[in-house]
Amino acid sequence: MSHSTKAGQGGAAPQTWSQGVQPTRMTGWVGWIAFAGVMMTLLGTFHVMQGLVALFKDEYFLVGQSELTIHIDYTAWGWIHIVGGLVVAAAGFALFAGKVWARVVGVVVAMVSAIVNAGFLAAYPIWSVTMIAIDLLVIWALTVHGHEVTE
Repeated sequence: MSHSTKAGQGGAAPQTWSQGVQPTRMTGWVGWIAFAGVMMTLLGTFHVMQGLVALFKDEYFLVGQSELTIHIDYTAWGWIHIVGGLVVAAAGFALFAGKVWARVVGVVVAMVSAIVNAGFLAAYPIWSVTMIAIDLLVIWALTVHGHEVTE
């Protein structure tokens, strides 16, 4: 692109050419929101799988239902994990829309997921701790960097 001067202005400032690109406040940290959305979808899937195991093969877990942190039978735990998992996965998909409500829902369901996994620690400790750690990363990503995805 060349710059030109208008006739008769003798050395006036050159015209500038613009492509209509507007700068944004978005930074590289927006990738954390994508990470949160993917992790929430994955966590939701894990919850559903864990719920199905609790429904159909409760002897798989390390302790009997009487030794759980919250004394509920595995059928109830199974349904809690399945329903919660579907909500977590749906919230993960909603994050990609870039709406504020999706971030709020994402933080709330990640908190509930962490609490549910804390109640399930005795049954499957390593799995539950892993899911709690991922929940905390999701909460961090959504609260610290969530505003950037709206752009």
